[in-house]
Amino acid sequence: MKRVTHNKKGGVKTRMAPSPTGKLHIGGLRTALYNYLFAKQKGGEFWLRIEDTDRTRFVPGATEEIFAMLKWAGLKWDGDPAVQSKRLEIYQKYAPELIKSGQAYYCFCTSEELEKMRGEQQAKKMAPKYDGRCRHLPTAKIKQKLSKNLPHVIRLKVPENKTVEFDDGVYGKIKYNSDDVDDQVLLKSDGYPTYHLAVVVDDHEMGVTHVLRGEEWLPSTPKHILLYQAFGWQPPIYCHLPNILGANKKKLSKREGDASAEDFKNKGYLPEALINYIALLGWNPGTKQEIFSMEELVKQFDIKKLHKSGAIFDLKKLDNINGQYIRKLKSKELINFCRPYLTEVYGDALQNYSDEYVASVVTLEQERLKKLSDITASTQLFFTDNLEYDAKLLIWKKSDKTAMSDNLTIIKQKLADMGEWDKPNLEKEILQFIKDKKLTNGEALWPLRVALSGQENSPGPFEIAAILGKQESLRRIKAAVDKL
Repeated sequence: MKRVTHNKKGGVKTRMAPSPTGKLHIGGLRTALYNYLFAKQKGGEFWLRIEDTDRTRFVPGATEEIFAMLKWAGLKWDGDPAVQSKRLEIYQKYAPELIKSGQAYYCFCTSEELEKMRGEQQAKKMAPKYDGRCRHLPTAKIKQKLSKNLPHVIRLKVPENKTVEFDDGVYGKIKYNSDDVDDQVLLKSDGYPTYHLAVVVDDHEMGVTHVLRGEEWLPSTPKHILLYQAFGWQPPIYCHLPNILGANKKKLSKREGDASAEDFKNKGYLPEALINYIALLGWNPGTKQEIFSMEELVKQFDIKKLHKSGAIFDLKKLDNINGQYIRKLKSKELINFCRPYLTEVYGDALQNYSDEYVASVVTLEQERLKKLSDITASTQLFFTDNLEYDAKLLIWKKSDKTAMSDNLTIIKQKLADMGEWDKPNLEKEILQFIKDKKLTNGEALWPLRVALSGQENSPGPFEIAAILGKQESLRRIKAAVDKL
C-alpha cells in the first residue's frame, strides 16, 4: 500500500475513520457528513481511513458496506482509503522510538496479573488503572525478558501531575490532570497497535488538521494529546460532536433497531433527505430554512453553531423532509425508485400490469408518500382482484345498508353509461349526478370510494376509478352491493 503523507496543499484536511465492526451507524454517517462539509467549505480535503486493528470485532464485508453507504449518501472522499491493518510496520516502528526517548516502556504483566490488579483496585473502590509496576524495571531485567521472547506490550509513560489542556471546537477549553490518565498500551503483544497509537500516528502522517468525532471520544483526547507531545508533533484541532439520542434520550443504539444508515436506505429514505435531516441533528443554521441541498450545507455549515447537548432523532421530522424530497422527484425517477419495492411484494404478478398502469398508480401516491417503501401498502388496492373489508365500512355515518346499496346501484348504472373515462370527466359527471338525485356527497362518495378501495383512508374515488378502468371499477361496485 502506498504510504499516506502530509497534506501537500497545506490546507484543511479532515478524515472519517470508521471501524468495520458492522453497518455504518447513523451517527457515523453524520460524523462523515460534518467532516466532509467542513473540509469542502474550507477548500480542503476529506479522507477516509478504515480502523481495523481490533481483529476480534472485525466483520467481513463491513468495509465494503461502509464504502457503499458513503457513496450512496454523496460523500466522496479524496485519495485512496487508508487501511490500518496494512500499516502495521509503521506503528511497529514508532512505538520503539518512544522507548528510546524514555516516553514509553515494555510491560511484561500477564493477563492474570492484570486481572488480579483490577480486582484489588475495585475492592478498594479505586478506578481501574495500571499501577506502573513495569515502569521502572532495570535495563538488565528488561533485556533478559526480551531475550526469552516473553510476551509483552509497550505502554506510554504518562508524566505525573501534569495539566493536559486543549481547545475543543465545540466545548471550548478543556483540562485534565495526567494522574487521571492510564499508562495506556500502545503496541499489543501480537504486534497490532491499540486504537490510541494508530489514530495519532495516522492523523499525523495523513496531515489531518481537524478531527471532528463523537463526544464519546472526549475522555480519550488527553491520551492523544500526551502522545502527540511524546512524539513532538503538533496535534490537530479537535471538535467533539454531540450524540444522536433516541426517544429515551439515550444514545441511539443499533440494539434499538433502525440505527444504521442502511436501514434508512432500505426503507426508502432518499440520500438527499437523510443527509439534509442529520445535518440538522446537532447543528443549527440560525434560520428557519429546513431544506438544504449539499451545496447549501457546504456553504452554510459552521462549527461555531454546533450544539453541546445531544439531539433527539425525530422520525416524524425525517418523514416530513423525505416526503418533501419525494414530491420533487420527476415521475420517471419516482417510478424507478418504487418499482423494486413493488416487485418485492408482488413478484412476477407485477408483470400482469402495464408500465403505464404501474406509472399511474405510483404517480397518484407521490403526494402522500413519506418514504418509498410506503408504496406497497398504499397501492395494494390497485394490485389485487379481491378486496377484503367489512360491509359495515361502506355505511356512511348514520345511514344504513339499504340506502348505501341503493346509492351504489344507481351510481354504478350512471358509470356504466359513461363514455369518456378519466378523472376530470368522472368527477364532473358524478358530482352533477349526485346533485340531480338530491344526494349528499358523503352518502354517495363514501360508499363509492370504499367499494373501489376497500379502505377507510385512500385516494379519492375519481382518481381510483380512472386508474382501475371502467370494467374493474364496475366489478368492484357490484361486489360492494353484493356485500350489503
